[in-house]
Parts: sequence; structure tokens; C-alpha cells
Amino acid sequence: MTTEASPRPSAAYDELASLLRTAATLTSIRATLSWDQETVMPPRGGSFRAEEIALVSTLEHERLTDPRIGELLAACESDRGLCSNEAIAADLREIRRDFERATKLPTELVAEIARTSSEALEVWKEARQRSDFALFRPWLEKQFRLAADKARCYGIPEGGELYDPLLDEYEPGASAREIEGIFGPLRAALAPFLAEILAAPRAIDPSPRALRLPLARQREFSRFVAERIGFDFRAGRLDESTHPFTEGLAPGDTRITSRFSEDHATDALGSTLHEAGHALYEQGLPKDLHHGLPLSQAIGLGIHESQSRMWENQVGRSRPFWSWALPEAKRFFGPALEPLSVDQIYASVNQVRPSLIRVEADETTYNLHVMLRFDVERAMVRGDLRVADLPAVWNERMRGDLGQEVPDDRSGCLQDIHWAGGAIGYFPTYTLGTLYAAQFWEAIRQAIPDLDEHLARGEFGALLSWLRENIHAHGRRWRAGELCLRLTGRPLGHGPMLRHLGTKLRPIYGI
Repeated sequence: MTTEASPRPSAAYDELASLLRTAATLTSIRATLSWDQETVMPPRGGSFRAEEIALVSTLEHERLTDPRIGELLAACESDRGLCSNEAIAADLREIRRDFERATKLPTELVAEIARTSSEALEVWKEARQRSDFALFRPWLEKQFRLAADKARCYGIPEGGELYDPLLDEYEPGASAREIEGIFGPLRAALAPFLAEILAAPRAIDPSPRALRLPLARQREFSRFVAERIGFDFRAGRLDESTHPFTEGLAPGDTRITSRFSEDHATDALGSTLHEAGHALYEQGLPKDLHHGLPLSQAIGLGIHESQSRMWENQVGRSRPFWSWALPEAKRFFGPALEPLSVDQIYASVNQVRPSLIRVEADETTYNLHVMLRFDVERAMVRGDLRVADLPAVWNERMRGDLGQEVPDDRSGCLQDIHWAGGAIGYFPTYTLGTLYAAQFWEAIRQAIPDLDEHLARGEFGALLSWLRENIHAHGRRWRAGELCLRLTGRPLGHGPMLRHLGTKLRPIYGI
């Protein structure tokens, strides 16, 4: 996939781009403050940090809603020569979308959402540590009230619901009804497959995942793998946080975090691969050329999650990957790993076992965690579920969907950071990303027939080059559904994911 050369921009387009670059600089400052809060800020700095973030968010919103942007945008849209270029036309289309959404939000609401999200994050950290939902409940109620206020400002689409404008923020153009239409058939297909795997006669040895390995060595190995798959540490960092995340702060500055535990080394590596996948997308976007413009930004969170889930699962849980990675791991960890074979570690990281924690879930059950979150946050936005009733509903769903008894709120409804940070409508994109990843992977394997040999040698350049050329380089030129059609020839579906799981897991389980 290639892009044509852009025509010489007009004076209006130049001024428009300049205004958006200024706004993007404020976005970068806000993101840097948030990154600092989640990584190294001392706990007592939380109150003032909330005021800092609220102020910067206000300035950012004022820039993004400047009437001059509307005037320049209209001038550019009427310039037939400028719009004859497909890439610039896409840029203008997305600028129009962003401007119209931003101008629907009062500045005061933007500031209050930013302030509340920063304050709620600190309360969530304490509540999660203490497993105390009652402590966090007032903040969660406020977050959902503010989310509903924001959704009403955006406006409910015809035939839609209050949740739709929130979802649209993370997956442009998507609706709750559409997500329901994807999740229903997926759940129906997963149920018999999961039952088949759980009834398999072959047992998987879980001990390789529970080896106690020094934290310092885990950090070194995670950094080594992230760099090997293509993460540029000259333009990024790897740190630690309560909940792993990625932040593309600015051109040349992409931060990732992971978390490490002595007896969960493979989970830590999976977390690092997941975030590195996000970071490779951020580093591959043409930010130097188009900073502040949609062509330098990710399509949406579904495609973003496709990149992270692909590196975590299609690569990091593959046998070719471990053919390379296990000998390298033995260099880092020494005698503790010597008895392990590639077959043992490969089977262990692919063991299917329903569990409590989403970020530690296997590929097969992972999407059941996401569907639970989609259902309950949608119900809370609509007012069908009170926040006070969340723990009981959560625990009941975990029992019914995954057969898990939730021992405490820390392992239940307090485990994720998203609602604390105001990211309501984000969760469905994890499953969308999982589905996109599997569908893209089939196209990649056709384009790179000897991909397994590359991975087994620890050579990831061909894969990354395909992703850069076909996804990263285009920014928001196409919406997710159109990109999927262009790359795979068909709309998004669950067939590729089920084929991926079946091809891998049935031999592992002897079925």
C-alpha cells in the first residue's frame, strides 16, 4: 500500500496545521503529566497534579475549539485542488470530525473530567491495594455521571444509545449495537471450543509460568526482547506502573510500562510485548511529517490493540518465537531455566485456564473478560446498573462466564485502571483488536510465507516492515473497517481468531 505525493499545501492549510500543532503540543504536555503520575510521582503530589492536568486540558480544549480552525477548515474543504489528494482529503475529514466533537463540549466539563480522572486515579490505587470498593465508589459514580454528561453533549445518534458517543471516542464510527452483533456470535463460537479444550485428556504443566526469577533479570530480558522486536530506545523508555500502559508523548518520545513479579515472569514478558506492540505503532506513525494532524495519529483503539495483541499472542505465544527466546532467556536467567524445553514453555504459555484477572488471561478466555466489562459499563452508562451494585453483578458474571469465585474487589471490579481514568467505552476495543490481529495475521502469513523461520531466528524486521508499510504509515487515512477490507479483502469476523486458536491449541492438548 502506497500513498501519492501531496500537492503543495495552501496558505489556509499551512495555518490550520500550525494551529493543530500548537494544540498537539499541549496534548503532549498533558500526556507527560499523566505518565509521570502513573510512574514516578510521589503519592502526595496527586492533588496538585489534578489541577495541573485540568489547566492544561482547558488550554488544549480552547486551542482545539478556536473558531479560526473552523474558518480555515471550511476554506480548505472548498479548495478542490487541495481535496483532490486522497491523503489530504482524509486529513480534512478527520479534522472536521475532531473539531465538531470538541466544540460540543463545554470547557468547564473538559476541565472537570480531567481533574476528576487525575484525582480518581490516586483513590483507585489505594482502593485496589486495600481491596476496598467502598473507598472508590463515590469516584466511580462521579466518573459515570461525567461520562453521561459528555455523551449527552456529543449527542445520541439516531437509533442509538447514550453509550455510543463514548464508544465512538475510542473506535470511531462504532456503536453498541454493532459491538453486540460482533460479540454475540463470538461468544457462541468460543463456548464449545473452550469446553472442548477444557475436556481434553492431555494436561499442561503450568510450572514454567510460575518459576521464581530475579526481578532485575526480568527487567533486563524484557528490555532485550522489546529492543529486538524493533522498539527504539533512543526514542522511548520502559518503566513500571500499577497497570501497564503506553503513551506516545511526542515525535521521538514513546513511553511504555510493564509490571514484574518474581513468580510470573512469562506474564511480565507478555505484558512487555503487548505494550511494545502499542509502542511500535506509535513509533511507526509519521509524526515528524504530520505532527498534530490526523495522518500522524492512530486510527482508533481497535487497530491500536491489534498491534499489541498481535505481538503478545501471534508472536509471543508462538513456538517459533520460543525456539529463539528460550535460549536467550537461559543466557539471562541461568540454571533456573536449564531443564526447560521449547515444547514445555510453549505449552505452558498457551495453557487454557479460566482465571480472575483479565491481563493474565489466556487467549481463549480473554475475550470473556472483555465482554463482561462491555456489558456492565454499558449498563451503568444507561442507568440500568447502579455503581453500588457493580461488585455483586461482577462476581455473578465471573461465576457464570468463567466459573470463578471472586475472593475480593482487588481481584474483581477494581483490577482495571480504565474507569478510574475516565476511559469509559474503551474495553470493547481489546476484543476488536484481538479479532483484527488474527485477520491481519492471515494476510501477513500469505505475504511472508517463511515468517516462522524469521521468528525462530529472532528476526522480526520483515513482520515490522509489513506493519509499518500497511498500517502504521497511514495514520487515520482510513477507518478501521476500510483498512481491514483493504488488507484482508473481507470485513472483520471471528473466523480467523478461531482458526488461530484451533490450529495452535488442538495439537498442544492432543485433540
